[in-house]
Amino acid sequence: MVEERPPLRIVISDPKAGKLKPIKVKVKGVEDEELEVKPEMRRTKDQERKALPLAKANPSLIKKLQLDEVGVITLRFRTEDGKKVNISLKVIPDENVPEDTIHVNMELLGELVGDLEAEAEAFRAKAWQIAVDESVAVKLAGLEIGDVFEGELIGYPGLRFKIRGGSDATGFPMHPGVPGSVKKKILLNGPPGFHPTRRGERRRKTVRGRMIPDPRGERRKTALAQLNVVIYYPEREEKE
Repeated sequence: MVEERPPLRIVISDPKAGKLKPIKVKVKGVEDEELEVKPEMRRTKDQERKALPLAKANPSLIKKLQLDEVGVITLRFRTEDGKKVNISLKVIPDENVPEDTIHVNMELLGELVGDLEAEAEAFRAKAWQIAVDESVAVKLAGLEIGDVFEGELIGYPGLRFKIRGGSDATGFPMHPGVPGSVKKKILLNGPPGFHPTRRGERRRKTVRGRMIPDPRGERRKTALAQLNVVIYYPEREEKE
């Protein structure tokens, strides 16, 4: 009998986000049905987040943060003890929100900083993580490192994603040089799978193939657990 596998975690990176500077904003917790934190937006010990929580921002702030293409923002709070708390949210444009303010669910903000108002640094999200059900993982099966798929499949219509790699539940990484989805030992002189500490060092390491397997044939202990993808911008590919 095939064991039930956990949801596949997908780590999304945005290559355009790295060079953009943060903007200081006020964050206000509000009662708003559109900003309700639904169960699938929560991350707990027993559950991965399947969708990002929502926030509202003025269109002018969205333009300053260059969120138009993707619409995902990261807020960075600093707690009283000096720790940094980050959260990524999907932004809804709203002209009624002041230009220097972001509205979020009041309970969510309370959980994050213990107050209904706070200051934060806002910036276009560099990376965030979601989980997908087996029905979605089945549709991804057969794709390989380097392949591009439509974002609508994982809840991001209008975007496309390029597969960069991944790892299974035991930590073995996908390797672009290994066909299929099997695990095997190969001689490596660098990542993925091996990070040499000396020049010219080589090691035989276990890796997975470059293909995403069908989860229905995977055991829980060896199932693909994480898939790393990057937002695909054709114009960047051409320049590179």
